[in-house]
Amino acid sequence: MRTLRALGAAGAAILLTATAATASPAPASASASAVTVLPTAPSPPPAPRPRITDAQVDAAVARLDRTVEDMMRRTGVPGISVAVVHNDEVVHLKGFGVRRVGDAAAVGPDTVFQIASLSKPVSSTVVAGTLTSPDQWDRHVTLPGFSLKDPWVTGHVTTADLFSHRSGLPDHAGDLLEDLGHDQAYVLDHLRLLPLSPFRASYAYTNFGLTAAAEAVARAKGTTWQQLSADTLFEPAGMTHTSTESSAFAQAPDRAATHVKNPDGTWSARYVRDPDAQSPAGGVSTTARDLSRWLRLQLAEGTLDGRRIVPADTLARTHVPEIVSQPPSGPTARTGFYGLGWNVAYDDAGRLRLSHSGAFQLGANTNVTMLPLEELGIVVLTNGAPVGVADAVALDFFDFAEHGKATADWLELTAALYAQMDEAGRSPTDYARPPAGAAPAQDSAAYTGTYDNPYYGRLTVTADAKGALTLSLGPNPLRFPLTHYDGNVFSFETTGENAVGRTGVTFGDGTVRVEYLDAEHLGTFTEQ
Repeated sequence: MRTLRALGAAGAAILLTATAATASPAPASASASAVTVLPTAPSPPPAPRPRITDAQVDAAVARLDRTVEDMMRRTGVPGISVAVVHNDEVVHLKGFGVRRVGDAAAVGPDTVFQIASLSKPVSSTVVAGTLTSPDQWDRHVTLPGFSLKDPWVTGHVTTADLFSHRSGLPDHAGDLLEDLGHDQAYVLDHLRLLPLSPFRASYAYTNFGLTAAAEAVARAKGTTWQQLSADTLFEPAGMTHTSTESSAFAQAPDRAATHVKNPDGTWSARYVRDPDAQSPAGGVSTTARDLSRWLRLQLAEGTLDGRRIVPADTLARTHVPEIVSQPPSGPTARTGFYGLGWNVAYDDAGRLRLSHSGAFQLGANTNVTMLPLEELGIVVLTNGAPVGVADAVALDFFDFAEHGKATADWLELTAALYAQMDEAGRSPTDYARPPAGAAPAQDSAAYTGTYDNPYYGRLTVTADAKGALTLSLGPNPLRFPLTHYDGNVFSFETTGENAVGRTGVTFGDGTVRVEYLDAEHLGTFTEQ
């Protein structure tokens, strides 16, 4: 964009110069209309300048503890860890609350959290550290066992395409396969069955697309993703408690258990999330202290403590818009972009704002937000399922740094947004309430059997001695008791990271369709 603007101005200047050099004074009898005067090309707007003073940052930091404590009180989220970096210094680093409900062990700066999708900008930093020039982001991705439905796209898709979610894969492609227990190799291999939207012209957030690109980079280096991450970023940057493997998180003595909210408003550590299959996209575990070092590196263009860790130009490429992720809803609305592992936006002052959130429905919510021009960034880690706290703390902090006050109740807004996203995947049918006059089911033998699906694999339906049906899915079968709804329609309660409440199961002539698996019309299984 800057190049095109400069070229336009230069072209107008050349044209003006040429006109002035060749024009001769018009004779007195000549018509005035014979003289053409070209307008001067407008100058580009001035570059944005820093606006936040040290005193404003200090005031926002001084208020931060109260903000965190208030949001914990309002939501009940058990534990939070926060780091703030300004002018290459860690100006705030603190833990709040407990690692696990019912245990007195406190959260501190070195408590290890799962950070979910905040892994993406960490992983793009790793890839940037392996490259020698920005254009290497545009190299074709080659990974054995990974292909897409269109052979041409398979042959041309690049690291940048996959890190910016513009490959054409559907939204969250492969996540349901992971939920059913399939490993990384199975998921990456089966992405070839998914329909594609227009290549490089459409945005859809895909954990396994990004994972494929990262794994391809590691494979090209002859190593694993974990080892590449450690060698390229974690060890050189002194991120001593950071890993991409769930086993490292599980073995960390000072770790934050993941919590979900109960119907009565309390929180429980009921689930363990193993994100190894999508490790580059969501598998990092780390601490606020380690991420404060990563923030310093980001804001210092790849250097840390006077040492070059990541090339400045390959890192800068990650901060550039690659695709429109949020089209404006109206003439005055802002456009949102996605870069390489980053949400990219520009504020009213023209300043670049980089951010990313992470969310595990099974118990984690995180946020990182930076204003590079102000050399200011914050990271917020929580050990509770997403209710908006991590995002709201960051938004409130920047509000106070810039305006000296909160311009909105950010917790109310972010909580509503997460609730809306949670409801979006639920079935429009209330399977807990069968219709009046519902048709009876057939004998259980009409439904039992083994069914197959090229994408999801095998599904079995069995009946116990009383005729109660159970549906099983996945390589290590997950068992779901079926509840009758109407005629040949049943339902079961979904589980896992992508649970959407009750979903429908419809039996046909030798087929069974599972509603929540059918978003891409791949949810029908055929009897064997």
